[in-house]
Amino acid sequence: MTRFFLFTSLLAVPAVALSVASRIETGKAATPLRVSRVCALLAFVFLAVAAIAAVTGPHRIDLIALLRQGIAPGTSPEHTIVFSVRIPRILLAAVVGATLSTAGAVFQGLLRNPLADPYILGVSGGAAVGAVVGIIAGLDILPFGIPALAALGSFAAIVLVFGVAGRRGETPSGTLLLSGVIVNAFCTAAIMFLISTASGTRLHGIMFWLMGDLGLAETGQTALGAAALLAGSAVIYLHARALNLLVIGEEQALQLGVDVEKTRRILFFAASFITAAAVSLSGLIGFVGLLVPHLIRMIFGSDYRLLLPASFLFGATFLVAADTLARTVIAPSELPVGVITALFGAPFFIWLLKKTEAGRCRF
Repeated sequence: MTRFFLFTSLLAVPAVALSVASRIETGKAATPLRVSRVCALLAFVFLAVAAIAAVTGPHRIDLIALLRQGIAPGTSPEHTIVFSVRIPRILLAAVVGATLSTAGAVFQGLLRNPLADPYILGVSGGAAVGAVVGIIAGLDILPFGIPALAALGSFAAIVLVFGVAGRRGETPSGTLLLSGVIVNAFCTAAIMFLISTASGTRLHGIMFWLMGDLGLAETGQTALGAAALLAGSAVIYLHARALNLLVIGEEQALQLGVDVEKTRRILFFAASFITAAAVSLSGLIGFVGLLVPHLIRMIFGSDYRLLLPASFLFGATFLVAADTLARTVIAPSELPVGVITALFGAPFFIWLLKKTEAGRCRF
């Protein structure tokens, strides 16, 4: 009964908060006051979900006893489980979820394509190739072996995408999208080849990483990911107004003084940079960058001055909730978190595809 109540709370808190927000915030301009109110609401939702996640799991937590101990190191199993295992995992899930959601919002605006997400431009494919090579080579024993190779793979994919798409110093959105699809297809073929050569002891680690894995959260790596996220998000948010104009159209943006090519490159590299950092830490977690920005856009509107911070906060909440379900729904075993995000994201993707075909999907 306790676990059922926690599961219900985990799903109900974000749903109720977004429902309330949709009634009081629809149709208003993205003023600084409104942005602050929405961000405060979503921050409260994140803290509520994170608190529920910290005490949810196969091992029952005596919350009263835990609160009496405080945050000082204790000898009880409950204290160790919460502060040494669950909270680091929650922090990693928050960083990765915020990253993928922010990058998804940027890519959808840059490409003016509602089906775009952080993986469509080959960034994740390059990271996966680098990580699989590292796992096969046994570099997972090094502190930053796999994340470093995954990040290098991502940056190689970014350079390749721009090299294929670039033409006389320009990178048209349509060509950029097709280049990303081609690079992703190539990376997928390379991954299949590498998997076919892997030994049985390495194969499980490869497959779990390819489906998303937050179980090996380390404070140092999470801190680096958070630093990359904050730096990239700051650059992106400084271009929120330009992104609003790019969504309207490139010609209109040029007429209003936006350097379209420079802005596109800055935003693309910033979004790809934070995606590479997230994927290098967690593996491939799909649909977060597709689902969250659209939910926020439907509720709060398309102004990137609000869409970006709201996607940042709700993306963190969504992935924390998804990871909590992944580690508890078949306890004591656990599912890759990518399975949970796909179960939520795939039906949403189908619905979004139908809306797009009907011409009802807006930015």
